[in-house]
Order: sequence, then structure tokens, then C-alpha cells
Amino acid sequence: MSGKKVSIIGAGNVGATATYYIAEKVIAELVMVDIAEGATQAKALDFLHAGPLRGYDTPILGTSDYRHIADSDVVVITAGMPRKPGMDRMDLLKVNAEIVKQAARSINEYAPNSTIVVVSNPLDVMCRVALRTSGFALRRVVGMAGILDSTRFRYFVAEHLGCALTDVHAMVLGGHGDQMVPLPRFTTVAGVPITALMDEENIRRLVQRTRAGGAEIVSYLKTGSAYYAPAAAAAEMVEAILTDRKQLVPCAAYLRGEYGIENLFIGVPVILGANGVERIIELELDADEQSQLQQSAAAVKQGMDELSTFFKPT
Repeated sequence: MSGKKVSIIGAGNVGATATYYIAEKVIAELVMVDIAEGATQAKALDFLHAGPLRGYDTPILGTSDYRHIADSDVVVITAGMPRKPGMDRMDLLKVNAEIVKQAARSINEYAPNSTIVVVSNPLDVMCRVALRTSGFALRRVVGMAGILDSTRFRYFVAEHLGCALTDVHAMVLGGHGDQMVPLPRFTTVAGVPITALMDEENIRRLVQRTRAGGAEIVSYLKTGSAYYAPAAAAAEMVEAILTDRKQLVPCAAYLRGEYGIENLFIGVPVILGANGVERIIELELDADEQSQLQQSAAAVKQGMDELSTFFKPT
């Protein structure tokens, strides 16, 4: 064991699955925190029982007490409420903002030297809540969605071309929502841009399927949403930070003029390492790509403006 520690706030489907994926990497001891203490303890014990079969001996604690996150290197916030019947978008926004705010306060108190990875939705807005409430440096609060959106794009491309999943590398920018910006020019198969491998009609179809990737899963589940891929994306980020991999990945980072965007968390390529967001990479976008990114940023800003009407982060 490396002596590293990771805490996951929220032990629902995403949080528990992320815990399992990180455990299998054998890179840190793990703590899951959730108000449902009995269920959280049960999941932690179940994971420990699986260790001899899956080849990990990672310490895993399930608790409802935030004090156990002390000295964490990374804290992942997955806690939040799914939309219920009769609940509109603003209701969900307010409820989850309060949940993330409580988590961020506790992180500030018990794990002030950690890096925060935000998974809770609406993600780009929740990143801002976590930043303002925790008081952390900008680079130490980062959102997960870009890796998730990109891995969905990777799968759809590989499925269409009949090629190895691992040969596909994709880039998706923007907010985590219907106005995300998949970039075909920067999406490759073994180094070959997909613009050289398929026609525009198929590219447009795959781009749209990527934007609707989460909704497609919800349409099948009816009462839930994706959690295996989101959890895998969060685990990938945790590993990049703990191992100081300097991995270039799309993440929600706080922009101060990059791409012409001010004071918003937006998905962009970053170098992710021990210090969190170590560098923001500015790609040379064409006019259409830049326009799409600006529209996506406008949608994120609208969410921030809506939230500020009812809830002011501190």
C-alpha cells in the first residue's frame, strides 16, 4: 500500500462502484461516507470479503462520520439526489447544492490538503459550489464528466468501426449536458483522425449519441442513471492524481479566460497530477467548435445564475 488515502462522499451506486474500482488498483486506503451508515458499512465489508478473490488487500471503511476522511489525499463527492417525480430542475439544483455544500465544509475541516473530485450533478455548477464552500485553490477542485463523455464517444466510435476500444482516443469539451462538444478532429483511432475513417453523416450520428449517452441509459433504467462508467471515470482521475501521472484528460476545470471563458467550470483538456489541475491545455479550435463551446458555457452560466437566485455559495 502506498500510504495514500481516498475518501468517497456518497455510497450509492456511483460512490460504491468507484470505491470498488479504486480498491482493485491497490493504490490507497479507502473511506466511504454516507448518511445511510448501516448500508455503507455493509458495502465496505462486502468489498473486503471480495478482496482475496479479486487480489486486493485494500483497507476499506464505511461510516457516517466525516472525521474519518482526515488526511485524505483525494476526496470524491458523489453524493446527491436523483430527480424524483414532480421535482423540477431547480428543485434538484437546490437540493444537491446543499448536499455538496455540506460535503465541502467537512472536507475543508478534516481534509484541507486534499484534492476534490466532483461527480455530483449538475456537475459544472456543483464544482463551483464545492470550490466556493471549501475555499480550496482552483487547481484542487476538478469535475469528472469530460472523461465520462469521452469514454462514451470512444465506445461508439469503436463499435461503428469494429476496432479495439483501447485504440480509440476521444476529446469532448464543454458542460456535462446536452450541449457538450465532442471534437471529431481530435478523436483518433491508433493516431488516425476519425474524419479520415468515416463520413460526416456517421460522425454526426455518433456525436449526437454521445451527447445523449446518459439519457439513453436512463431510458432503459426508467428510475435510475448510469453508474459503472461514471465510477470508472472517477477512479481514473483518482489514480492520475495519486500516482502523479500527468495525464492529459478532459475534466471540468475553472477557467479564467482560457478559450475566452471567464469564471466557470467547463470541460477542457488538462494535465492531471498530484497538484490536481496542473495545466489547462488550449486547443486551436475552429470557428464552429469555438461557437459550440461558447454555447455550452452559456448553458452552464445559466445554471449558475439560476442557483444564485435561491442559494448563494459561501
